Amino acid sequence: MTTKHESTALPKDYRLLVPRDWFRIDLGRRGWRAQLKTFVDHQAEGKNVPAEVKQDAWAALRNTAEAGIRNGALEFFLRSEVGGGVLPASLIVSLIPRTGSLTPRDLQESFEAGERQHADAVEVSVLPLPAGEAVRVRTGTTMDVYVQMPGDAGYLVLAFAVPVSGMAGPMHRLCESIAESLRWIV
Repeated sequence: MTTKHESTALPKDYRLLVPRDWFRIDLGRRGWRAQLKTFVDHQAEGKNVPAEVKQDAWAALRNTAEAGIRNGALEFFLRSEVGGGVLPASLIVSLIPRTGSLTPRDLQESFEAGERQHADAVEVSVLPLPAGEAVRVRTGTTMDVYVQMPGDAGYLVLAFAVPVSGMAGPMHRLCESIAESLRWIV
């Protein structure tokens, strides 16, 4: 049971349990591009992957990381899907500092209103997680979880992408388990 002090204290950090077979890239460090290249090279190792496919995969992942950094990304996790192609399953962890008093219900309504305009197959829901109330936005291949941070600090976003097998079955359960493992360090 958390006390009122614990639930409203600003977190110093977070803890997230990600399986060991997910390659972690710290986007706050200068060497993240080299780490990303290492991942792509390792995935192509021993396979007959044309150089242009490998280069395209590296460029797509680099662009994803760069866009994430511009939007507050802290970490980028990659996992090859068994039997999958070159594009891996991924998780980008980002921080969105709070600007105003946007509650998870407000965030949910905002996402639902936006989706009504685009007619995409999107599921938006609010769910309780051990780390706090969260908004989950799910499509066929992605799942974004916006977890409200204690002390009105903002939201920590866990953005999962599973391009090969899609957001169903074992990969969906794994992504949900990772989200449920989030804990705040206060």
